[in-house]
Amino acid sequence: MTIRYLKKATKTAVSTDDEVRPVVAEMLARIEADGEGATRDYARQLDGWEGDILVSQDTLTEAERRLPETVKDDIRYAHARVRDFAERQRDSQQEFETTLVDGLVVGQRLIPVTTAGCYVPGGRYAHAASAIMSCCTARVAGVENVIATSPASKERGGIHPAILFAMQVSGADRILALGGVQAIAALTLGHFTGHPADIVVGPGNRFVAEAKRVLFGRIGIDVIAGPTESMVAADKTADPAIVAADLAGQAEHGPDSPVWLVTTDAGLGERVLELMPEIIADLPPVSRAAAEAAWRDYGEIILTDTREEACQVCDDYAPEHLQVQAEDLDWWLRHLRNYGSLFLGEETTVAFGDKCSGPNHILPTRGAGRYSGGLNVQKFVKVLTYQRMTRAAARDVAQVASRISRLEGMEGHAMTGDVRLAKYFPEERFQLESGFNE
Repeated sequence: MTIRYLKKATKTAVSTDDEVRPVVAEMLARIEADGEGATRDYARQLDGWEGDILVSQDTLTEAERRLPETVKDDIRYAHARVRDFAERQRDSQQEFETTLVDGLVVGQRLIPVTTAGCYVPGGRYAHAASAIMSCCTARVAGVENVIATSPASKERGGIHPAILFAMQVSGADRILALGGVQAIAALTLGHFTGHPADIVVGPGNRFVAEAKRVLFGRIGIDVIAGPTESMVAADKTADPAIVAADLAGQAEHGPDSPVWLVTTDAGLGERVLELMPEIIADLPPVSRAAAEAAWRDYGEIILTDTREEACQVCDDYAPEHLQVQAEDLDWWLRHLRNYGSLFLGEETTVAFGDKCSGPNHILPTRGAGRYSGGLNVQKFVKVLTYQRMTRAAARDVAQVASRISRLEGMEGHAMTGDVRLAKYFPEERFQLESGFNE
């Protein structure tokens, strides 16, 4: 494959680093040992929050009162789209029971986890949409206890009111005013709610990601998320101003958020390279600083000779977000394999998916799109199997199971088949040895 770079990244993002791990390990150990008191201490030290951790109904009512009706209507619109999509995901799953052979009945049950912890980032931006993506999806899945958490700040007087309203609309049962490692620990341990989480989901900074990584196994998680990343695949039909705007818009997430363009048209790539500084310069100061650093250090423009090569580049990168602005969108849909979420055509963009169009925006990063999709209803549902059989069916199954067990050297397993054959068919003699000797 022949590719060349008009612009190549000077840095490669990593999910954790040597500085983060010991800090997170120490915090988790202290919270485990000292309980809710340690959690409160970290909220005070790191976020300056000394108020209540468990958000009251009065606080939720006040947050709703403070928001303009247009904001509340927009949140309700986004919630409706995410809910509708999640309901279709849920309905695409099926329980079943079937007979494999006479007398051998097997089946599948779909059982939601009991408690889901939903982490919603705070900090620089008010991530109301993230509250919808996690809380609403868990609720649609049938989770009994949906516990949401987000950082509270002294300056704001708690959690951003839009986040609180989105959590409430999306069905959160309890809300914690906590961020960072202490929030992930509190969800895991059931602090302030009495409901330890079975799964913890939601994006966060590198400390949050590391806490989820360490606790994985004890709890389920969605993904170990790194900084947001986005790729655009484009050909000669793409509008360079639109492409550049989409790249700059995603670079706004943070100074370590990669944005990539792969294109079959050198002229398009060169024009986007020219436009990026101008578009970034027009952003507000906080967004401009983040986008400038992200584009400078992590931005890339990759040229390929064919769309097949461009498709392979996309699959190799396995980006969190993948936009296609090219001819024959159905071809790209058929051939692309590795991505978190796909946006086909100029008319859609990552921001639409991030905020309100329906599919979930909590997605795999760092190439995890090679083996995992984003947050969905199925993440909250256990696919559990069962079986039952008649004695006649057990006659055949037991013989095979005993022979395979002995082939593997597992005499105890073989014995469990033998005793049933002896009880159910005392007059018969069976071949229960594997017949293989090393």
